[in-house]
Amino acid sequence: MSKKEIVIEPLARVEGHGGIRVVIEGNKISDVEVRILEGPRLFEELVVGKTPEEDLSIVPRICAICNLSHKYAALRGLEKALGVTIPNVTQEYRHLMHNGEIIESHSLHLYFLALPDFLGYDNAVAMADKYGDVVVKALQLKKFGNKIMRMMGGRMIHGENPVLGGFGKLPSKKALIAIKKEAEELLPFAMATIDLLAGLEIPNHIERETQFLCCKPTHEGYDYYGEFFITSDGKEHPVENYKEVIIERTVSHSFAKRGTYNGAPFTVGAIARIILLRDRLTGQAKEACDKLFNERWHRNPLYNNFAQAVEQVFSLESVISIVDKLLESDTPEIAQRTTETGSGTGAVEAPRGTLIHSYKIKDGKTTYADFITPTAMFLDDVEAFIRTGGENLLANNQMENIELKFEMIVRAFDPCISCSAHLVEVVYK
Repeated sequence: MSKKEIVIEPLARVEGHGGIRVVIEGNKISDVEVRILEGPRLFEELVVGKTPEEDLSIVPRICAICNLSHKYAALRGLEKALGVTIPNVTQEYRHLMHNGEIIESHSLHLYFLALPDFLGYDNAVAMADKYGDVVVKALQLKKFGNKIMRMMGGRMIHGENPVLGGFGKLPSKKALIAIKKEAEELLPFAMATIDLLAGLEIPNHIERETQFLCCKPTHEGYDYYGEFFITSDGKEHPVENYKEVIIERTVSHSFAKRGTYNGAPFTVGAIARIILLRDRLTGQAKEACDKLFNERWHRNPLYNNFAQAVEQVFSLESVISIVDKLLESDTPEIAQRTTETGSGTGAVEAPRGTLIHSYKIKDGKTTYADFITPTAMFLDDVEAFIRTGGENLLANNQMENIELKFEMIVRAFDPCISCSAHLVEVVYK
């Protein structure tokens, strides 16, 4: 029996250093590996013995792109452990911060990493001749997300402004009004992107059934945080029970753990959120979702790109409504801790999916930390979709550009490889 090995390394247009290995024997795929090649980052151990304040400075260094998601998840977990209850207006400022990161990250991935594949270009620069207006506006959208991150974080990357119980400094009303105005100006472009995507043909060779998981918002609307996980089997799970829900293991070909739910691969991210929460959407976000959504989303991860486009609209609308609330609110005080010993788990929806930070604190020092990142959760599903897609292509003798088709599957998930490679024990068989 003939044997062929396809190795794609490094994997282009993703965050971090990874690769793909696919082994073909005859007309069957015998092995699929999505390789996470960056070394373990050891962040769980780095924060042991540190104060919560030190922890908040360390953990965002896991990633430069989604650093505020790590900060936000850590805040939620640490504030539970320390008995900190923040006022509602502080929560709104955190929503503003988080929506800025969603906009920045989604625009980077959608327009510059994923869209060239669908439009037949090697990269976004090559798109400029025909799609110059899209590239320019996409850069403006990304810059806008950066602006909110800088305003709320204190600086663009690894900002120290978000603190336990609140923020060190809050933006002026003038700055908030300017942010609202820019969001209103960018919203038509985000909606035009929906029309652009609606005209694309999405291949079906990779389609298979899978499971989905995301945070359930604490209110009736759509959002990016929660105290429960909801799953596509209709169940709800308290975030504190995350170890019973997401079962992690190690594999020999990766410096990242893998997660399963109900003993099988699952997906998190924008596509999971839209599938599970789309009935909560309102306004132009609902209009965008209604235009793009179909039942194939349940079986095809390429639609994650479409889901991110819907969330861009949602986050721009959220920025506008949040600013309106903040302009009518008093300046909140920083909430204080009520204990020095406790435990807590925080869960938020990072751009790439559900992010978990869990802590134990004793006498004001961290004694235990555990983080599960979105990429670690969906890597098994990535491999399963590559296997399905590859076998269907082989069966139909469609080997042309098969490497690109494998890459598109990985890119659709928008993996954050640096986030996924932290404390692991690699098992060699």
